[in-house]
Amino acid sequence: MEELDGVGPSIARKLRDGGYLDIASLAVAPILELTERTGIGFDTAQKLIKAARKMTKIDVTTAKKLYEKRKGVLKCTTGSRNLDALLGGGVETQATTELIGEYGAGKTQICFTLCVTCQLPLEKGGLGGRAVYIDTEGTFYPERIVQIAERYELNPDEVLENITIGRAFTSDHQMLLVEHISEEVEMDRVKVLIVDSIISHFRGEYVGRETLAARQQKLNKHLHSLQRLSEAYNIAVVMTNQALADPGQMFGNPNKPAGGHVMGHACTHRIWLQRGKQGSRLAKVIDSPSLPEGDARFLISEKGVEDFEE
Repeated sequence: MEELDGVGPSIARKLRDGGYLDIASLAVAPILELTERTGIGFDTAQKLIKAARKMTKIDVTTAKKLYEKRKGVLKCTTGSRNLDALLGGGVETQATTELIGEYGAGKTQICFTLCVTCQLPLEKGGLGGRAVYIDTEGTFYPERIVQIAERYELNPDEVLENITIGRAFTSDHQMLLVEHISEEVEMDRVKVLIVDSIISHFRGEYVGRETLAARQQKLNKHLHSLQRLSEAYNIAVVMTNQALADPGQMFGNPNKPAGGHVMGHACTHRIWLQRGKQGSRLAKVIDSPSLPEGDARFLISEKGVEDFEE
C-alpha cells in the first residue's frame, strides 16, 4: 500500500484496518464506502482510488487483455458430472452464482459439497483452497461435511479446519462479515465464498412496500461487495436465494426468485433448482451471459451431490 503516492504509515494502517490489504481491493472500492470504513477524507480517498487504478491499469482495457484474464478462471466441481456440464465445467471463479429454489430443492446441499470439493487439487476438479461460509439461517451442519469428505477420501478434520463459518444474525451483520472477508481471502487461500441465504435477513427486517426501496438499495450494495471480491481475488461466490409464490401467475411456474431486479442484475449465473422424479433434483439455467439454457438432473445423498441414474 505504501508504494502508492500519498500513502504513509498512518493512512496505510487505516486502509488495513478497513479491510483494504492490497492495491486491487483499493482500486475497486467505491469512494463513499472507503471513507466510511477508514475515516479518510473524500478528496484523499478519491486520489488513492485513482492512484490504485492507475497502478493496476483496470480503468480500461482491450478485449484481448480481458480474454487473457479470463484464462485464469477456474471451475470447481459440484460432485455431479451432469450439473458440472450444465455449468460449463463447474462453479466458476470471477463470477457470482445464484442458486434459487423452494425449501428442500437442494441449494444448501450443493453449498456443503462445494465446501469440500473446493479443497480438492485442480486435477481432480477442485480449487486447492479454503471455503468461507456465511450462514444466515442456522442450517450449516458439520456432520454433512464429514460425510462428504469421506466420499472423496479426505481427512474430515482437515476439511473442517479449512472452512471458516460466519453466523450472521442481521442484514447489517451479514454485510459486515463480507466486508471483513477480504483479509481472510488474502491470507488463507480462500477460493469459495458462500452466502446461504442472501435474502433471508433482508426479507425479515424490511416488511411492507414502504421499506422496499431502502431494502433494495442496501441489498444492491451488499451484492456489489460480493462481485468485487470475486473479481479482485479470482474466487467463486455462491449464494442461495429463496423462491416467492406469484399469485398472479396463471400459467407455468408460479414461483419467482426473491430480491427483484436487483438480484437479477447482480448475479452472473442464475440457476433454478426444484424437486424432480424418483427423488432427483432438477437444475435449470434461467439467466447467464455464457451458459446456454438447459437443465440437468442430479441426486442428493449422504455423500453430497451425485449423478442421477434413470
